[in-house]
Amino acid sequence: MDKAKALRSLAWAMGVACVAIGVYHLVLGIASVPGEEATGATVDSRERFYNAIFIGFGLAWIRTARQSPVPSAAVRLLTAVFLLGGVGRVLSVFAHGWPHWFQIPLAALELLLPPLYFWLADADERSVAAARG
Repeated sequence: MDKAKALRSLAWAMGVACVAIGVYHLVLGIASVPGEEATGATVDSRERFYNAIFIGFGLAWIRTARQSPVPSAAVRLLTAVFLLGGVGRVLSVFAHGWPHWFQIPLAALELLLPPLYFWLADADERSVAAARG
């Protein structure tokens, strides 16, 4: 698979995953968070609100993946937001200690995937430019 196709596929996968995760958390609220089922209405409300935004984040990835060429500026911006989420998780570890084990692989994805997206960000634009000569 060439870099342009990889970028489009990964952007599409990121968008679909974020929408699916966001819908899951929006519908179930705090019950969707491992180890946090007993938290009160304030945290449940915040969980649902933030996941509506996460759905929007996923839709932005899908919109980006559907454009031709896939715009590198959008990929870089969305990737930076994703990376910032991983940085937030690291800050949380320093402030409060280790979270539920399920959050650790999520943090790893949020910290390890961005370099790949940044590397591929302009692949489709370069591919289109090369095809045009």
